[in-house]
Amino acid sequence: MITGEIKGQVDQIWNAFWSGGISNPMEVIEQMTYLLFIKRLDELHTLQEKKANRLGRPIEKAVFAPSQHALRWSVFRQMGDPKAMYAVVAEQVFPFIKTLSEGSTYATHMRDARFTIPTPALLAKVVDLLDKIPMEDRDTKGDLYEYMLGKIASAGQNGQFRTPRHIIKLMVDMMAPKPSDTICDPACGTAGFLVAAAEYLQQHHGQALYADVESARRFNQDTFHGFDFDSTMLRVGSMNMLLHGVENPAIENRDSLSQGHAAVEGQFSLILANPPFAGSLDFESTAKDLLAVVKTKKTELLFLALFLRLLKPGGRAAVIVPDGVLFGSSKAHKALRRALVEDHKLDGIVSMPSGVFRPYAGVSTAILFFTRTDSGGTDHIWFYDMQADGYSLDDKRAPLGTNGSGAKHETNNLPDILTRWQQRSAETDRTRSEQSFLVPKAEIAGNDYDLSINRYKQIVYAEVQHESPKNILAELKALEAEILKGMEELEGMLSA
Repeated sequence: MITGEIKGQVDQIWNAFWSGGISNPMEVIEQMTYLLFIKRLDELHTLQEKKANRLGRPIEKAVFAPSQHALRWSVFRQMGDPKAMYAVVAEQVFPFIKTLSEGSTYATHMRDARFTIPTPALLAKVVDLLDKIPMEDRDTKGDLYEYMLGKIASAGQNGQFRTPRHIIKLMVDMMAPKPSDTICDPACGTAGFLVAAAEYLQQHHGQALYADVESARRFNQDTFHGFDFDSTMLRVGSMNMLLHGVENPAIENRDSLSQGHAAVEGQFSLILANPPFAGSLDFESTAKDLLAVVKTKKTELLFLALFLRLLKPGGRAAVIVPDGVLFGSSKAHKALRRALVEDHKLDGIVSMPSGVFRPYAGVSTAILFFTRTDSGGTDHIWFYDMQADGYSLDDKRAPLGTNGSGAKHETNNLPDILTRWQQRSAETDRTRSEQSFLVPKAEIAGNDYDLSINRYKQIVYAEVQHESPKNILAELKALEAEILKGMEELEGMLSA
């Protein structure tokens, strides 16, 4: 857990950027990402130095050549003159990181880095503050970066890049990734889903991930795949993964819906995503095979078709969609829902309250869980009506009491969702008036594949007890007597 002291240090850095002239939250994150990357390079070189000294051999994988000694974080941070440090970082360190060819994801994306810190004083202050934060522990690094990313949302800009972390964690916990999984987010942004999946694997399968060299290589290079076409997001996402202990994930610059990537199919066993809703789309360059499944310009429908294409047979997906996907009446909506139910296996739907994505959007959303089978398999579909996620559903999104395992169900349904999902096959006897229940495929098909929970949920109204007219009249008379008595007492007090 990130401590209050470290949060205070990050807040200091953030405030330093803002007072120093950088007010765009994404630019703050980007510049801090570059500095963390530069610091990380020095850490890697130091590790190689220690290994070489211990073995009495030359350094095998040196990051810096002897002539580049001055470019190391541990060296330039000790410069007493901010102007000299600024010159080294701007004129030597940044050109250096653009030429790195070690083949790692973060090194690749840093080639487009732009140094925009405006003054030597600001650089010196930020370097000094960053250097004081303990970064040895992987969890601290990850929590630190997540806290910084969270400040994008609190600043009120670019919040569309962030799915609430507790919702991501719920989806990952429900999918329960395994070390053998190949995990993809085709619209990865800051890589929140991939980070949560990595944390789950590290927590539940830590020994298996590092059992041998091949297992470690697979975890660091082959397990995680993320696509985005925003270069800033690629850099931020790559750094997020690095600081959470994944050295070289496949974070690629790719427009997932384009024809140029139509050949990518059947590669992944697990997809976790929150694809863009109502995103802009170049219809002419959209992959033809996706348009053959759903002829539409709606990105949320095209992404669902893409997920089915990217999954291996037997591969699973947990994805967030706007409610319109569940009940839209267009041909494309109906065709896609029919395909999920009839051609594959639709496992479950969690309906979320409209406040989950506030203050950036009030749209109602749901989480779809499905498995690619190419041969059907849907029997019953599990529905859950999430009414509370542990936070207020207004623009403040304030925590409601304890958001851990001891949280009250009335304020946080997430623990119950996970438990009932894991035991969903035993929910056949639950009534439609409860928060979760099963609906048979035949009923779904009979309703034109409408997947809105309100179509199937039974609402029970509380019975109101009505008093008889005689009782009401007696109560009114008694009340009248009380009022008259009170008035008499008041008059007596005034006359006295």
